[in-house]
Amino acid sequence: MNAQGRENDGRGQGGHVLPDDTVPLRPDLGNHHATTSREAYDGGVANPAGEQRAPIPSRAGEPIPEPKWSGSGASGLLKSSAVMAAGIFVSRITGFLRTLVMAAAIGVSTLNDSYQVANVLPTMVYILVGGGALNAVFVPQLVRAMKQDDDGGDAYANRLITLVMVVLGSVTVLCVLAAPLLVHMMSPDIAADPRRMAVTVAFARYCLPTMFFMGAHVVLGQILNARGRFGAMMWTPVLNNILIIATFGGFIWAFGGFTDSRVGPATITPEGVRLLGLGTLLGLTVQALAMLPYLRDARFRLRPRFDFRGHGLGRAMGLAKWTLLFVLANQAALTVVTQLATKAGSLAERAGYSGSGITAYNYALLLWQMPQAIITVSVMTAVLPRMSRAVQDENVAAIREDISHGLRTSAVAIVPCAFAFLALGVPMATLLYAGTDAEGARGIGYVLMAFGPGLIPYSVQYVVLRGFYAYEDTKTPFYNTVIVAAVNAAASGACFVLLPARWAVAGMAASYGLAYAVGVGTAWRRLRRRLGGDLDGSRVLRTYARLSAAAIPAALAGGGVAYALTRAVGSGALGSLVTLLAGGCVLLGVFVLLAHWMRVAELSAMVGMVRGRLGR
Repeated sequence: MNAQGRENDGRGQGGHVLPDDTVPLRPDLGNHHATTSREAYDGGVANPAGEQRAPIPSRAGEPIPEPKWSGSGASGLLKSSAVMAAGIFVSRITGFLRTLVMAAAIGVSTLNDSYQVANVLPTMVYILVGGGALNAVFVPQLVRAMKQDDDGGDAYANRLITLVMVVLGSVTVLCVLAAPLLVHMMSPDIAADPRRMAVTVAFARYCLPTMFFMGAHVVLGQILNARGRFGAMMWTPVLNNILIIATFGGFIWAFGGFTDSRVGPATITPEGVRLLGLGTLLGLTVQALAMLPYLRDARFRLRPRFDFRGHGLGRAMGLAKWTLLFVLANQAALTVVTQLATKAGSLAERAGYSGSGITAYNYALLLWQMPQAIITVSVMTAVLPRMSRAVQDENVAAIREDISHGLRTSAVAIVPCAFAFLALGVPMATLLYAGTDAEGARGIGYVLMAFGPGLIPYSVQYVVLRGFYAYEDTKTPFYNTVIVAAVNAAASGACFVLLPARWAVAGMAASYGLAYAVGVGTAWRRLRRRLGGDLDGSRVLRTYARLSAAAIPAALAGGGVAYALTRAVGSGALGSLVTLLAGGCVLLGVFVLLAHWMRVAELSAMVGMVRGRLGR
C-alpha cells in the first residue's frame, strides 16, 4: 500500500519498506516503497523516440538544458538504471541485515510481532495523510513547475514542503496521543493481552514520530528527483539501516541474544523498550537530515512558504483525492491482513510453531521485494520524469516504448527470481535466520515460497501504473487498487478460516500475488485503451513466456538438488549454505542456458552491458 511503498522510495521507517506500488499493501523493512518515491532518473536514460523537448527555465529565466540522453534506448536505460540499482542494492542489503539483527535480538515470535505492529502504524498514517499523493501526483507537478515557472519551480517546492511539514507535524502529535486506539485497531489479539498491549503501545509512541521525518525525507527526495538528483534517495536510507543495526546490536550486547534470553513481552525491561524505540526514531531522523547537503549541492534553498492559495497546490490536491481513496482501499486490506496474521501467529505459537505470524510475513516480504526494488523500480523511476514530459509533448510512442522496455528489461531478473524463491525459499531462510530457532526460520522460508510466483504480476503492475501516473491519472489506479485490495483481503480471510494456523500466513502470502495477478489484467486493458489500443503486448508476452519456459525447468532442477542436499547435510547454517549455493548455481546455470538457447534478446543485452563494463 506501496507503505511502498515502497516509494520512499518511500522508504519507510524504522522497520519496513514501502512496497513498490506507491502505497503499501504491506510494510517491509529497509525502506520503502515503496513505492515511496524512488530514486528518479539520471539523465542517462535514452530518448527512444528522439523527440525534442522544451528547455526547463532556470531561476534567472535562462534555459536549463535537458539532461543529455546517451546511447540507444536499451543501453542508455540499462546504464542509468544500473547506477541507481547500486544504491538501492546497498540500501536493501543493509535493510535486510537489519532484519537479521532484529531476529537475533528479539526472535520472530510475539515480541517481534508487537514491534512490527507498532512500526507499521506511522507508515500507514503517513500514507493516509498524503504519502501516496506525494509519490503519485507531485513528481509530475514538480516537473511542470520547473518547466513553466520563472524560478525553476523553487517557490512551488517550498510551498509543498511547508504544507507537508505542517500537516504531518499536527497529525504526529495526535497519533502519539491516540497510540492505544491505533494499536487496538491494528491487532485486537494484542490488545486482549495486557502485557503485549503495554509493550506495543510503548513501541508505537517511539515509532509514530518517525512519520514526520519520513514525510520530510520523501518530499525532499521528490524535489531532488525532479531536478535529476537521485543519489540522496538511494543512499540516505543506508544511514537509517546502520543506526537500527547498531541499536539492536546494542540490545544484544546489553541483554543477550534471543536464543539465550528468550525475551518476550512479559520479560523485556523498560530500558530495553526505550533502547529499541529511540534507535528506531533516531534512524529516520538522521535519514531525513542527511538530505540537506544534497539540497545545498542542488542550489535549492529551503524557505517556509505559507502562501498556498493560487499557486497550483489546489489542482494537485484535486488529483490527490483519488490517491487518498487508493490509499484507503489498501489500508483496509493491510489492516485485515495484519489482524489475521497476528492472530494466526499467536495460535501457531501455542501449537509449537514459531515464525508463522506477522513477523514471518514481513521478513519474507522484504526478501521477496528486493529484486523488484533493485531492478524494476530502478528501471521505471529512471523514466517517470521523462514520461511526464512525453505526456506534455503528446508523444504516445515514447510512453509506449518506455513501458514495453521496462516490462521486458525487468522481466530478465524478476522471472527467475520468482521461481528461485519458490524452489529455494526454505534454505534461504534457514541460512539467513540461523540466529533464531530452527522452526521459526523454516516458517519464514515457507512464507517466502508462497510469495515467490506473485513477484511477476507484482512487478508488472508496478510498471503499468507508472503509465497512468505519467498522465497524472490517479483515478484509474484507484479503481484497480480496489480490486487488488478486495481480492487480497478476501483470499487472506479464506486462508485464515480454511488453513491450519501454521499455514495460514503462507496462504496470505500467496493471496498477495493472486491479488496482483487479478489487478494486472484490469490495469493492462485500461492502459492499452489509453495508449490507442497498442501496448506492445505480443512482444512483452513473448518475452515473459520464453523467460518462464527457461525458469520453470531451472527451478525444478535447483529445487531438486536443494531438497536432496538438505536431507543429506541438514538445515543448519552450514548445511543451508551448501544447499543454497548448490541449488542456486544449478538453477542459474540451467536458466541462462535455456534463455540463451531461446534467444531472449533482453538477456543478451544485459549480459553485453555487463561484459562492456568489465572491459571484455
